[in-house]
Amino acid sequence: MTSPTDERPAGAREGDAASCPAAPETFSGNRGLDIEEPLLFTLGSSQKTGVDLPEPRGLAPRLDGVARRGPIGLKGLSEPETLRHYVRLSRRNYAIDSGIFPLGSCTMKHNPRLNERVARLPGFADVHPLQPQQTVQGVLALMDMLSHWLLTMTGLEAVALSPKAGAHGELCGMIAIKAAHEASGEAERRRVVLVPESAHGTNPATAALLGYRVRAVPADSDGTVRAEAVAEVLGEDVAALMLTNPNTCGLFERDVVEIARLVHEAGAYFYCDGANLNAILAKARPGDLGVDAMHINLHKTFSTPHGGGGPGSGPVVFSKALAPFAPLPRVVRDGETFHLVEHDGRADGGGDTRQRPFGRLTAFHGQMGMFVRAMAYMLSHGSDGLRQASEDAVLNANYLRASLRDVMSQPFGDRICMHEVLFDDAFLKGTGVTTLDFAKALIDEGFHPMTIYFPLVVHGALLIEPTESESRASLDQFIASLRALAEAAKAGDRDRFLAAPRLAPRRRLDETRAARKPVLRWMAPEPARAAE
Repeated sequence: MTSPTDERPAGAREGDAASCPAAPETFSGNRGLDIEEPLLFTLGSSQKTGVDLPEPRGLAPRLDGVARRGPIGLKGLSEPETLRHYVRLSRRNYAIDSGIFPLGSCTMKHNPRLNERVARLPGFADVHPLQPQQTVQGVLALMDMLSHWLLTMTGLEAVALSPKAGAHGELCGMIAIKAAHEASGEAERRRVVLVPESAHGTNPATAALLGYRVRAVPADSDGTVRAEAVAEVLGEDVAALMLTNPNTCGLFERDVVEIARLVHEAGAYFYCDGANLNAILAKARPGDLGVDAMHINLHKTFSTPHGGGGPGSGPVVFSKALAPFAPLPRVVRDGETFHLVEHDGRADGGGDTRQRPFGRLTAFHGQMGMFVRAMAYMLSHGSDGLRQASEDAVLNANYLRASLRDVMSQPFGDRICMHEVLFDDAFLKGTGVTTLDFAKALIDEGFHPMTIYFPLVVHGALLIEPTESESRASLDQFIASLRALAEAAKAGDRDRFLAAPRLAPRRRLDETRAARKPVLRWMAPEPARAAE
């Protein structure tokens, strides 16, 4: 008879973590090389600093009555302490360099190191937006080349490079649409924007920010928007339609050309959310589908880093009808010289009277590092490589769909999807396991969870976008883990899910309490009272 510690899972080998008895608790709280890392406030001391600066002599304060009168109370750390803290934290961060990042509708693909190397070249990495234009001709040439290829790939007329992210690009496109209606004298009448029920949340938010009323367009039973549904809500008060294609359910909008025709006949404009361009790049041109404005997430489609509101970039492409209203600045070429046009020539009676830019969207010219990375990605792939990337992204998503359809449920039937596959929680019915429980258990398997509860039109949605970066081996491992979890839930192993994640550095939060009563600042712990 064997003891519980002698029992090993099938396939476990001598020395495997799965073959060893449960790890004991440690005095330090660390588990091997997984170091328990407290907050900087706990590590540091207000009596410590990493630098020594002499007190300035004869310095007259310039802040008058708002100058600080007492110590600021910030904790100080030495350089080794600071470095170790952030290195330890980085080991806890799941990233695309760690494994598959299956967030739906987010396109978390591999970031080629070639892109990073090129972006760090002198002349790109150290450029300043206030430099004289004659000193940055190479930068302007790259911006001009990037603009050319974005327009070539989308089949549109003009581009604004300055938006810093997708939502910022949405704002840019919709301001241009508003400016076009103002120029035609219809702005007061056209106060409604149509938004499908399955849209990204930024779509109605952008429309509302600009003072528009949002009118929902219902989705059909197959997850797409029908032209008849758009026709029913169109009217003389409609300024624009905001549609994502492929849509957030991972499906191509088959009526898109007819929808565009109806929108244009009604005197409105067609804004396309470009978040999912990775599915159709070099396969279909949005301009050919009737799109008037669309943002392009360089940090998604063209494989540049995500995060933080800084690395992103969301250029907007415009149709011929909206091109005159595209914002400044824009790059123009005069022979072998490039210029950055930053002012509307109409103000002083000069310039092209057909150009009516709505102004500036941001102080400077865009995200140069992202422009370089995206251009490196395009040039290294070529048109055939970009087409294959789109095809492989769609192939990988359908491989997941076909491999999981017998254990996980699909809300719109077993339809071929585009770059992402959508499941729902019907396969968990009666198990006592929720979508959130299922996602948390995936963390214990060593994977970042997929997007859950989105799109909102599907109850208990699980949206997976594998991208073209993943090999069949990595997809097979991910599929096997999902199958095992689905089978465990159906077999009644509820405790495995309710306790998850058990193997992460931190256990499951009380998410309701965290949302309603967030702790937004660190408070020093009260000193322990001596025993009476």
